[in-house]
Amino acid sequence: MIAEKTYLLPTSINEAIAFAKKHKGNFKYLAGGTDVMVNKFQGNNTSGCLIDITQISELKGISKQGNFLRIGALEILEELKLNSNIKTEFPMLIEAALAVGSPLIRKTATIGGNVLCENRCLFYNQSEWWREAIGYCLKCDGDICIATGGKNACFSELVSDTAPALIAMDAEIEIVDVDRIKRIKLEEIYTGDGVYPRNLSETAILAAIFLPLNRGFKTVFHKLRERESLEFTSLTTAVALDATGKLKVALAGVDPKAVVVEGTFNDNKADLIKKAVKGSRAVDNDMYSRKYRREMISVYLNKSFEILCKK
Repeated sequence: MIAEKTYLLPTSINEAIAFAKKHKGNFKYLAGGTDVMVNKFQGNNTSGCLIDITQISELKGISKQGNFLRIGALEILEELKLNSNIKTEFPMLIEAALAVGSPLIRKTATIGGNVLCENRCLFYNQSEWWREAIGYCLKCDGDICIATGGKNACFSELVSDTAPALIAMDAEIEIVDVDRIKRIKLEEIYTGDGVYPRNLSETAILAAIFLPLNRGFKTVFHKLRERESLEFTSLTTAVALDATGKLKVALAGVDPKAVVVEGTFNDNKADLIKKAVKGSRAVDNDMYSRKYRREMISVYLNKSFEILCKK
């Protein structure tokens, strides 16, 4: 592990972005550190500067703002279950947050960090000597995807558990950058490119997540993993039905971006499932096979629709 050369501790978003501009191309923002520091240890992140954003009060707090619940990006995953508004209107977010990693990780990891966690692949998330032995892939300056043998696309997987839950409930996010503040749908930040999985500039900061209030969501969440605790997802499915009958499905773990399917509760469920499976570009870069994970999409979504019918 390469020792850090620079550690910076800004107290405002503007100061953090100013630091980022100064160290552009050689820094990482640091919050809970459960993703950034592991990637640094593995040699997947070699930046010489860490900008610790944990002292920025603008990125903290949970409050109602108009018709939305604002959740600061630095809110700790384990503590989301303590908020009465989340418990009442968005219990699936708590379920998703508690599915992340182990209890120790959840006491450190932030919701913003989980939404932005780096895509993973069985052939990439290894030690430097292991990657050197097997050969470098597209995601680490190689010229081939080891999982597929192709040279044009990387299929490292989006493994956030909170992202599909938030997307299914129509979450929006606030992004602060050098020259602007913008608010967009969460799913819009994912590119589908495993090498560059998010269309955010290097200096951009995710400030907050906004969930729409008074939608009367009924939700179902499932996660496929080898061990109940600690394991990254091999498939996460989140389904949300609001009081108007709008249905939204979001998947993670089976594509470089979130797979999203929208419809209504009266739509043919088999057609919705077919769209979800077709949208998944899972490859054999996981402990579970591509075939099995795609089959489990149908299993989880059928089960989710059955549960929603009873709610």
